[in-house]
Amino acid sequence: MDNEAQIAQVENQNMKALSIQRNRRWGLWKTLKKDKTLLLMLLPAFLLILVFAYFPMIGLVMAFKQFDYRLGIFNSPWVGLDNFLFFFKSGQALLVTRNTVLYNLVFMFSTIILQVGFAIILSEIAGKRYKKMVQSAMFLPFFISWVVVASIVYNLLNFEHGILNGILTGIGMEPVNVYNTPELWKYLLVFFNAWKIVGYGTVIYLAAIVGIDQQIYESAEIDGANIFKKTFHITIPSIFPTIMILTLLAIGQIFRGDFGLFYNLVGNNGALFDATDIIDTFVFRALVNTGDIGMASAAGFYQSVMCFITILITNSIVKKANKDYALF
Repeated sequence: MDNEAQIAQVENQNMKALSIQRNRRWGLWKTLKKDKTLLLMLLPAFLLILVFAYFPMIGLVMAFKQFDYRLGIFNSPWVGLDNFLFFFKSGQALLVTRNTVLYNLVFMFSTIILQVGFAIILSEIAGKRYKKMVQSAMFLPFFISWVVVASIVYNLLNFEHGILNGILTGIGMEPVNVYNTPELWKYLLVFFNAWKIVGYGTVIYLAAIVGIDQQIYESAEIDGANIFKKTFHITIPSIFPTIMILTLLAIGQIFRGDFGLFYNLVGNNGALFDATDIIDTFVFRALVNTGDIGMASAAGFYQSVMCFITILITNSIVKKANKDYALF
């Protein structure tokens, strides 16, 4: 009897498991049928990420191979961690990693402060035409290529014919050789990065501010709150989740530098490398000089792993502090 009861119990469990699987399949089919329009709208973005983000991950195997064009990716010989050793034995790994992280931290905090500040200012401007004009002027640099920006910067800061030195000479001061002064570029890179990026982020934060219930502001005005109290007690707390999400996304790229910014503005000026060289520009120059694709793949793999670890740690810390602000 005991055996029969056990067999019956197992059969009941199997029947329940099959029933659950059928219900899940039926539920999935109902969801696909119900939301087919929304899923079709999502399909282009899904394919874009699949083709440009997931399929290229196959190429990560080149980080562990001595790539040979004749043999292809999969038939090239394995070399283990030799490609990684080139990067770390170069003597520049610590320097370029430090520069990449520190520049990204400064970029992140400076742009967030400026973006939130300008978004709050624009939200308080009454004139719609003036607001649109200012918003468009701030957003325009985002569409300008770093190549064009580099040409503008060169014409401004060139030692012999630059506008800046022309002004300094005209008022009786000594010209400044900006392209031979590494310390200046720590500030110039931050400035031009903010000039180009702030307008884009301002639009995002402005959209978040527009979504705040206006009745909250009206109630605060009735209670006698001025613009500063409304900003610090209503606006900033209301958009804080947006700030946290964008900050976490920025932290996820903290080991990846903006190659366009650094390479176009600094170029191959060896006098500035110690102050401006990042992982991306170092690897690019090494790739051009040696043609070693395996080494470049290893450096990219190193960046990806470090970014992944950083975002996991940061997200876990945020999750412990407040689950609502975590990415996952």
